[in-house]
Amino acid sequence: MYTTVNENGVLNNYANEPQVYYAEYPAIWEQRKYVIQGVFATLIVTTLILVSLSVS
Repeated sequence: MYTTVNENGVLNNYANEPQVYYAEYPAIWEQRKYVIQGVFATLIVTTLILVSLSVS
């Protein structure tokens, strides 16, 4: 941890900053996985909405 002291003797602690890196574009199989997750999420939300409408 990086610490500094000002003229009044007050300590200031600074957290370590993580190293910056560039994100990589997802591979084809990762993109397909995201599509499948989106389809399941849409089905779950649609089912919840239909059930709540049918109950009320």
